[in-house]
Amino acid sequence: MSDPLILQAIARLVPQGARVLDLGCGDGALLAHLQEHKGCTGYGVELDDTNVLACAQRGVNVLQLNLDQGLKVFADQSFDVVLQIDTLQHLRNAEVMLRETARVGKIGIVAFPNFGHWFNRLSVLRGRMPVTKRLPYQWYDTPNIRVGTFADFGDLAHKNQLQVLDAFGLQNGQEVRTLPNLMAGTAVYKLQRR
Repeated sequence: MSDPLILQAIARLVPQGARVLDLGCGDGALLAHLQEHKGCTGYGVELDDTNVLACAQRGVNVLQLNLDQGLKVFADQSFDVVLQIDTLQHLRNAEVMLRETARVGKIGIVAFPNFGHWFNRLSVLRGRMPVTKRLPYQWYDTPNIRVGTFADFGDLAHKNQLQVLDAFGLQNGQEVRTLPNLMAGTAVYKLQRR
């Protein structure tokens, strides 16, 4: 996640001074922003060596863990907010990690590319996999092992008995609340356990 407009939109959902766990934190940009501008504390979780080093250089506390192995090292409700920003679609065990997010955090914030966006649908109708700013990879070299839509995720949250506190799309850094499954390139959900 490198788009500053999306990072700012996600940061608005995080309460001032929250204890945050950022799963798949990349280079730590979001967590560093939350520390600097919202007085947040917490940890990033990242697997990639280069990103772990980048987090450390930013002053972000980071743990090098494979998320496909779960979050057993963290107690229930040990964080105010657990973030999964552009992470869920890369995981082999996405449903388990979603439940773990809700277990470890009082609230979870999940954001991912919305494959239901109109341009993606048009690409598939033309017989091609979508390649966009949000999905910049060709089908053969993408790190995404899952594809989902805004609507699909709502169903998954319901199936796992998670309460959706807020849900909207993002397009060009702007919130999309009307027809987000069709009109937004990014899906954003804020949720908690029921």
